[in-house]
Amino acid sequence: MGEVKYVSRVEVEPIEGKTRRARVPGEDEPVLFGVHSEIAEHYGVSPEAEEPHASTLDYVVAAAGG
Repeated sequence: MGEVKYVSRVEVEPIEGKTRRARVPGEDEPVLFGVHSEIAEHYGVSPEAEEPHASTLDYVVAAAGG
């Protein structure tokens, strides 16, 4: 096994319901993750119950496309 070149140091904390706050390298401000539209519906979250935020799935898709 080769030498480790990089370790991503990420902190994630639950806020409320499905909302999480993450501190990620390269960003000065925390990033919010949550649910929206069909994802909220899948988890049974009403649009009135929680403010919509991009899901972790949205970030994975964006990263893979970049």
